[in-house]
Amino acid sequence: MSKGKGKFFLLAVFALVAVLLGVGAGSVYISPPKILSALLGAGEENTRMLVLNLRLPRVFLAFLTGAALSVGGTVMQSVLENPLASPFGLGVSAGAGLGATAVLVTGASAGAFGAVLLPVSGFAGGVFTVILVLAVSRALDRRMSNVTVVLTGMVMSLFFSAVMDLMAAMSPEYAQRIGLWQMGSFASRGWRAPAVLAPVFLVCFALFLFLSRELDLLTFGEEQAQAMGADPKRSRRILIGLVAVLTGAAVAFSGIIGFVDLIAPHVARRLFGASHRHILPAGAILGGSFMVLCDLAARTLIVPREIPIGAITAIIGAPFFLWIFFSKRGR
Repeated sequence: MSKGKGKFFLLAVFALVAVLLGVGAGSVYISPPKILSALLGAGEENTRMLVLNLRLPRVFLAFLTGAALSVGGTVMQSVLENPLASPFGLGVSAGAGLGATAVLVTGASAGAFGAVLLPVSGFAGGVFTVILVLAVSRALDRRMSNVTVVLTGMVMSLFFSAVMDLMAAMSPEYAQRIGLWQMGSFASRGWRAPAVLAPVFLVCFALFLFLSRELDLLTFGEEQAQAMGADPKRSRRILIGLVAVLTGAAVAFSGIIGFVDLIAPHVARRLFGASHRHILPAGAILGGSFMVLCDLAARTLIVPREIPIGAITAIIGAPFFLWIFFSKRGR
């Protein structure tokens, strides 16, 4: 077995352990054999209901969300040539959250088309944010340096978060739900959310793999990418648009969750090098597993209450962000 295949095997084992912990741990512990029995339709009815209707869809959604955010972060870091770039930092997550919040406040999410409106509104908010960030960055800096884009995205993220706070204050009946949305949660989502997010993730992930050569070239800079036959501007537009679609769909169901799109891509690069054909799937597995474990901590640390998932990822991610920033300055 080659070194790369060995690393992927270990990642697969790590993901399996994370999923088994996510499904089995809780107020009622369910052992792996009992989980398998429930999946096969055997065992006690209460156990089957707990596994199939509550824990498994939650774990599946958490894994998909972590994978989606991680893949989005990997792409944004390559496109902007900045290790601190991410959909969360650029305001894409906040814009998607604002679009989804607007649907919540109007009550449209409770209708027959609620399952479609949430991801569509999240996607629209994410795309609008990308267009706005790039337009403002171009107005401020003709060269559109990566620093300008990242700082503009952070300002937009703060602005959209403030708008969501205002919407919560103006709609007291939705204030608690909007508050949970801003910190992220996988509670009471059922199978509908992962059923919608899964195809969006698979399509976007396949397109990113198809464009992995362009991503590899963009990491060398715009001039070198052009010299090697790529069209950096066109590739950036396509890739950022796909990130907006993927992030918008994830945020629409789980809320705004930060730092996963920063941590997992860096770990993947450390383990698998620079080739996006390797770090995209590795980042997806790492991000999904990390999110499942964070969600497990969120719902088990202070039982019976639940900690917002965004608080768990921020506690881990903020020191990680500082470490990346200062290590980069040192180099």
